Amino acid sequence: MENDGESEIRKLETENFPASVLEMADPPKALYLEGVLPDPNEITYLTVVGSRRVTRYGQEACESLISGLTGQPIAIISGLAIGTDTIAHKSALDANLPTVGIPGSGLDRSVLHPSSNRRLADRIVETGGALLSELPPTAPAGIHTFPRRNRIMAGLSKAILIIEAGEKSGTLITARLALDYNREVGAVPGSIFSPQSHGTNQLIRQGATPITNSSDLLEMLGFKTTADEQQTLDLNLLSDAERTIVDLLSIEPLARDELIRQLERPTSETNVLLATMEIKGLIKETLGEICLKSNLQK
Repeated sequence: MENDGESEIRKLETENFPASVLEMADPPKALYLEGVLPDPNEITYLTVVGSRRVTRYGQEACESLISGLTGQPIAIISGLAIGTDTIAHKSALDANLPTVGIPGSGLDRSVLHPSSNRRLADRIVETGGALLSELPPTAPAGIHTFPRRNRIMAGLSKAILIIEAGEKSGTLITARLALDYNREVGAVPGSIFSPQSHGTNQLIRQGATPITNSSDLLEMLGFKTTADEQQTLDLNLLSDAERTIVDLLSIEPLARDELIRQLERPTSETNVLLATMEIKGLIKETLGEICLKSNLQK
């Protein structure tokens, strides 16, 4: 079977399924593969999912967290959908990490869903990654195909990272499936004012691991980390607003309300900015005060 390009779509025999998929209570009866599936004996699989209507905060969180995994034996799994999935795949490619797209359709480019990501699918395969589906190559996507796809993403990986999710988001289904399969679930905390963070904040209340930097993510995956592995501060990479916050906190730690007062910016905007800086590993909040990470002092 061939797609519109040169890469072959192959049907895997059951004995060639990844072991983690065979552990599922309802494993797929067939799997179709295009490209090269990373060796699960050498590479740890991390599924990254989130809202299709991703916010700027969600985009920056996803990019920063995956960028921090550069050089690690980790493959990023996602669903090739618009929004968070697209950002996760592109961030993996930018970080030179293998990535696997699992769409809710067959893999033939005539039906690959969404059509806007067909070029991204090509890039994934061209750079040594893979596309995977339990649907025959020319089977179109349908309402029923996405929950089935989600269970494969949950079952295939060692852990699931939820970037953003509304209170009734379909992304939460993937999280519940991951728990059913005894997988680790991590979630990025978000603003209490953002509807796109209601689901992730709820997951954290229910016991999901809060992920605020790449070290949190590596620890959840079972990698050893130390504070020395945190990124170093490069003022040239900061926005003007971030630089102002670093300047204020380099003098002394500040309570959130006091920092907001000194910045003279809208409270909601500042809270999003602070959350983004915490995700990047630039600041931390402890004992009611916000301070620079110890190894980021100017």
